[in-house]
Amino acid sequence: MSAVSDRLPAFPWDKLEPYKQTAAAHPDGIVDLSVGTPVDPVPEHIQKALIAAADSPGYPTVWGTPELRDALTRWVEHRLGAREVTHRHVLPVVGSKELVAWLPTQLGLGPGDQVAFPRLAYPTYEVGARLARAEHVAYDDPTELDPSRLKLLWLNSPSNPTGRVLAKEELTRIVAWAREHGVLVLSDECYIELGWEADPVSVLHPDVNGGSYDGIVAVHSLSKRSNLAGYRAAFLAGDPAVLGPLLQIRKHGGMMTPAPTQAAVVAALGDDEHVRVQRERYAARRTALRDALLAHGFRIEHSEASLYLWATRDESCWDTVAHLADRGILVAPGDFYGPAGDRFVRVALTATDERVRAAAARLTA
Repeated sequence: MSAVSDRLPAFPWDKLEPYKQTAAAHPDGIVDLSVGTPVDPVPEHIQKALIAAADSPGYPTVWGTPELRDALTRWVEHRLGAREVTHRHVLPVVGSKELVAWLPTQLGLGPGDQVAFPRLAYPTYEVGARLARAEHVAYDDPTELDPSRLKLLWLNSPSNPTGRVLAKEELTRIVAWAREHGVLVLSDECYIELGWEADPVSVLHPDVNGGSYDGIVAVHSLSKRSNLAGYRAAFLAGDPAVLGPLLQIRKHGGMMTPAPTQAAVVAALGDDEHVRVQRERYAARRTALRDALLAHGFRIEHSEASLYLWATRDESCWDTVAHLADRGILVAPGDFYGPAGDRFVRVALTATDERVRAAAARLTA
């Protein structure tokens, strides 16, 4: 019997290691703009909430505390414009990557079923399909797919890696098409708080879904908005007919968000000020890096939202990675996100102000 690992592609980040070593040899040190991991402090009030819940000797519940579910429903209505959201419409998860990787399996998908995701996409969408032994298909426009075996349609707006935002009209059209053909829509909206030149809209907004959550689920994360990547804090919101069975499956699997993390999420979702402060940090870093890349001869496409700049010098992405590594800057090659990205690199905004200034100086020297 083949090992489960045999179903998976090679782990892409291992290929970047030689370039990381080159960048690290720079006299002023590496500027790592490859992985989009937060570097700024966890806001103090969130840390305090975590600490106050540290004495949690009992098992947490998979569905979360009532206080957590209240916080999730309030935020979905306040921030996304959703209406009439109840506890049955929300489900906490142990970080969004875990959810993406195992969702096809938890939905009971398998051989003969199809999972679709954007042509340029977060690699874990494909990993999830492979783990379930389902087929995977990449799209430019999902409504051009054959829906006969399509069971799960991933949307991602704002996009990782490109930062592209799907307009409200486009989301509405896709949701209507998916419902017509009985296809479940999962909308990865983890970067929705980080719109720069566009205002991202959720599939949970009534203008998109017509006031019904049938057949749609949104994925949200606190990793980027609140610097909680280390807390593994995310949640689903949408169709109770989907979330109810998932809750039961996750109970059996023991997929429980730790109690201190649940308390931290309540504190994080109840405060908008720290999100505004973090947005301003990222906006300043984005401006500095964008200006420096353009001055260095790059072209930037999309990138109207999210934590990345999708940049090209119209050459192989690996040539660009090498070029920047020689200057002590590490970025992600675009082909990590699909063959269509083979002439782009993804430049993350997640570095300290000092490291961003160093990168900008090296690019404009």
